[in-house]
Amino acid sequence: MSEETLVAFERRGPVAWVWLERPEVHNAFNDVLVAQLEAALGNAIESDARAIVLAGRGRSFSAGADLNWMKSAGQTSDEENVADAARLASMLRRLASAPQATIARVQGAALGGGLGLVAACDLAITVERATFGFSEVKLGLIPAVISPHVIRKIGPGRAQALFVTGERFKGQAAFRHGLVSEVVATDAALDEALHETLGQVLANAPQAVTKAKQLVAEVTRLQAAGDLSAVDDYTSRAIAACRASEEAACGIAAFLDKRAPSWKLAPETEA
Repeated sequence: MSEETLVAFERRGPVAWVWLERPEVHNAFNDVLVAQLEAALGNAIESDARAIVLAGRGRSFSAGADLNWMKSAGQTSDEENVADAARLASMLRRLASAPQATIARVQGAALGGGLGLVAACDLAITVERATFGFSEVKLGLIPAVISPHVIRKIGPGRAQALFVTGERFKGQAAFRHGLVSEVVATDAALDEALHETLGQVLANAPQAVTKAKQLVAEVTRLQAAGDLSAVDDYTSRAIAACRASEEAACGIAAFLDKRAPSWKLAPETEA
């Protein structure tokens, strides 16, 4: 089992693609897939890629946790069981904290932990017929490890409703809930929309993209602490540092000169 390749890393120009490669079980997680996914995400994050696309081979994005794996983990010692769950939490945190823009390409099913992967990405594009849901409660489980990313994405009230009902829903409902950023009709349109979104990301200053993600995380943290003066101090310092940066000087000069900045790249759709 340890020699199986369940996750693939691929470079297409400035974009790193991370593929779930377990299509025969709808890319369900097991311990090997989780470990390989964390390693592949690490490769993508540490590379010079400007964006990361997370995608699944076959009919589905990911149906979540492999139930045989969950059953096996539940029969181990308490320490082993917690350590196993912590490895999943570590992988999700690595995805959520990536400095690059992260985009999920969603088809088929995105259920449970698979939907947690979607929530951990910055953006997600899906086909309307894709099926979503947090079905853990139907199995006597809870969406514990994925919950921080889901709650951050859609808020506690909406997350609680979806966690408690375990309802399944399609692409437009996923969009209304805030879990995905765009819904299209066909697989061909899915790849067209993904290409367009990558083009938008690659037109932006790479350090500014990273700093924008950091901005959201830090402002959220400071506001939750109730220290509004710290929020204002942080945001004032953040924009001041950006205004004085070489990247901003290049970007403003390019705009005033009516030319493309040096960092603007086109996505490659094929390897």
